[in-house]
Amino acid sequence: MSDLSNQIRKIIFEKYNDPDTRFTNDEVFAVLQQNNLVDKSLIIDDMEPHFENLCSSGMMRNIAQNFTTQWFKLFEPLEEKKCSSCGMQNFLSKSEESNCLYCQKPI
Repeated sequence: MSDLSNQIRKIIFEKYNDPDTRFTNDEVFAVLQQNNLVDKSLIIDDMEPHFENLCSSGMMRNIAQNFTTQWFKLFEPLEEKKCSSCGMQNFLSKSEESNCLYCQKPI
């Protein structure tokens, strides 16, 4: 998983970590831009594979779409877990494998 996907997970954990809360790819992308976490040349369409991967992981689901805006909801709250092997923070749902997103070792 890319570092950008992990940054998206962190934003979702910090701002939208409630299964009843709706959020959009545009809102998450705006936070990435405000915090200079994405190259200025990227557009929202470039983010689609990252959001698709997060849906495929079972972490969240797409509940609506309007042109390039997608609305999402989490299946369950994310948990912050620190990897004892590499020390990196991970943001995972209970239903996902508890493997570090950076080094792939069990957490």
